[in-house]
Amino acid sequence: MTREIKTVGVLIFPGFPMACLTSLIEPLRAANEILDTRVFSWKLVAETSDKVEASAGVWCDPDLVLSDASDLDYLLLLSSPNAAFINQSTPGQLRALHRHGMTLGAVSGAVFPLVRAGLGVSDALSVHWCYRTAFEAEFPEIAASDQVLEFGSRLVTASGSAAAFDLALHIIKSHCNETLATEVACWFQHPMMRGEGVRQTVPGIDIARSGESLPPLVAKAVEFLAARIDEPPSVSEIAEHLDISPRHVERLFKRATNLSPSHYFRRLRMDAARQIVLYSNDGVADVASAVGYGSVQVFSRHYKAAFGMSPTEDRKRINLFRVSSNRPLPST
Repeated sequence: MTREIKTVGVLIFPGFPMACLTSLIEPLRAANEILDTRVFSWKLVAETSDKVEASAGVWCDPDLVLSDASDLDYLLLLSSPNAAFINQSTPGQLRALHRHGMTLGAVSGAVFPLVRAGLGVSDALSVHWCYRTAFEAEFPEIAASDQVLEFGSRLVTASGSAAAFDLALHIIKSHCNETLATEVACWFQHPMMRGEGVRQTVPGIDIARSGESLPPLVAKAVEFLAARIDEPPSVSEIAEHLDISPRHVERLFKRATNLSPSHYFRRLRMDAARQIVLYSNDGVADVASAVGYGSVQVFSRHYKAAFGMSPTEDRKRINLFRVSSNRPLPST
C-alpha cells in the first residue's frame, strides 16, 4: 500500500536545543528504514536563509525560510524561552499557517514564542517545569500544564527532548500504526510511548511538584504552598489545611526535608523567583511581588543568600553570557 509522505517542519531559532531536534527527526528516520520506504520527510525551517546556531554550538543550514513553508504537514518550533523574532511578520505567518490547516507545535522553551505569536491562548500547553513560573508570570491567562505532552486543536506541545521523542512516536502512530511506533521505540530502547495524562518528572524536594518523593502529608503541604507562592501561608494555615497541629507540621517537615516549613517555603519562592529573573525582563520589584515579598530589600537579601548574588547581578551575569557567546541559556 502506498502511503502519503508526511513532512514535518522544524522551525529553529538561535540557541535551539539540539537534543530536541534529533529526538524529533531520528524516530521518523527509523520508521522509514523499518518500512523500507519513505513515509516521513523533514525540513529545517528558519526565519531567514542564514545558518542557525544550536545551544550546543552546532550550526544548521535551513532547508526553507518560513515564508515558503506552506506545504508542510507539521511545523514544530524549537527555541530557548528568550527567543526573539527576527522578522516582525513571523507571528502573523505562524497564525496564517495554523488557520489554513497546518498542525503547529512547540517543544520545551519554544512554547514561549508560540504564545507570543498569538497561538495556544485557549489550549492547555505543556510547559517544562523549569520554565513554569516564568511562563505563568508572562502569560497568567494561559493554562500551563505539567503533562509531558498536550494535544489541542491542531496544536501540540512537548515538555522536553524525551517528550519530543514521544511526540514523534505519536506522529508515526497517527499516520501509520501503533505497531510501527512501538518498534521504533524499541530500536532506541525508549521504554514506552508516553501520551496524555503523564506528568513530568521533576528533581529533588526543592521543586514544588516533587510530591512523589515526599511523605503524603508533606507532599500535600508542598502542593498547598506551591499554589500560594505570592501569598505566604502561616504554619497554622498549613496545619489547618492538613487537619493536624502546627507542631506536627514542623516535625513532619524537619524529618522529611531537614528544613522548617518557613525555610522550605522560602526555597520554593526563591526557585520561582529565579525563573522569572532568568527568563523574563520583569523588574526586581515585580519579581519580588510575584513571589509574595512586599519589600524589595528583604527579597534581594533572601535571593542573595540562596544563590550567592542579587537578582540584578544574576540577570547581569546571564545577559553577559548571552552577549559574549551570542547564545541564550542552554535549553532543555
